[in-house]
Amino acid sequence: MRPPRFWSDPQARVFPWLLSPLSALVATCAVKRQKKPGWKAPVPVLCCGNLTTGGTGKTTVVLDLVARLKKRKIAVHALTRGYGGRIKTATQVDLARHFARDVGDEALLLAQECPTWVGGDRAASAQAAVAAGATCLIMDDGFQNPGLHKDVSLLVVDGVVGLGNGHVLPAGPLRESPAGAFARASAVLLIGPDNTGFLERYAGALPDVMRADLQTEAEMQGLKGARCIAFAGLGRPSKFFDGLRQAGVKPVQCLAFPDHYFYKDRDMTHLATLARQANAQLVTTPKDTVRFPPAFRKQLKTIDVGLVWQNEAAPEALLDQLLRQRPA
Repeated sequence: MRPPRFWSDPQARVFPWLLSPLSALVATCAVKRQKKPGWKAPVPVLCCGNLTTGGTGKTTVVLDLVARLKKRKIAVHALTRGYGGRIKTATQVDLARHFARDVGDEALLLAQECPTWVGGDRAASAQAAVAAGATCLIMDDGFQNPGLHKDVSLLVVDGVVGLGNGHVLPAGPLRESPAGAFARASAVLLIGPDNTGFLERYAGALPDVMRADLQTEAEMQGLKGARCIAFAGLGRPSKFFDGLRQAGVKPVQCLAFPDHYFYKDRDMTHLATLARQANAQLVTTPKDTVRFPPAFRKQLKTIDVGLVWQNEAAPEALLDQLLRQRPA
């Protein structure tokens, strides 16, 4: 499903006003939910979350922080709900037997870098991870989930879209009111240019702010001048397409699919036909690649995206803060 257009329009008045009673109810429930105490793990817990529905780049941030923790020789485990997957109870992801339909695409990406657990009960996943030897936990999403106590919470904001029209669901894209979220957050990470004036609009309420930009991997340079067809099933596919163009790659066609879309046989046939007819290379994201069977992946060029922090010391300081919370 595509989000309604008025969610991204700060000037929208009619629909947000009509839906304001429901938004007030959602906001009230979100506040009450946070009053429930969560299980406090015996190891530090870092949550990378967001305020809006859809993708903001949380998994990219988690992967960056996981790599930094591993460099410090920290036994970090990742926790995620496993959005779109069939497994709902606390389960460690096994790349040899689990597929995207089992655990979701994000879990497969995380499991390539560190032990990863899926399940809606974050406390149960955390307990299993600690029993398996984790000395630090990092959550991909779950900022609004009170089941597990967070020692440090990082709110991730996509600078291009900001907080949309600023209203809570269903009048807007927000999961809760900004004031409440900022009060619980340890820091905010703004990714990309601040196109919506987010920093100015919420200046008085924000905790520490960090900035970062997305950078495509170096091997993409080989695609410059080559014919390619780009496709992506993300919260905002245009982010991927724009990144290609900024890197000098000009796709002959761009195809957008819904977020977390599970590709069907007919989709693979269609993509392969388009590539053959256009004599072009199929180009996509890691999150999309893991949703295909291994045989079809051979036809794809996967372009990864990493973070470039404007202040390289900022993420390290955040991890210092995290690891000071409790003894290892």
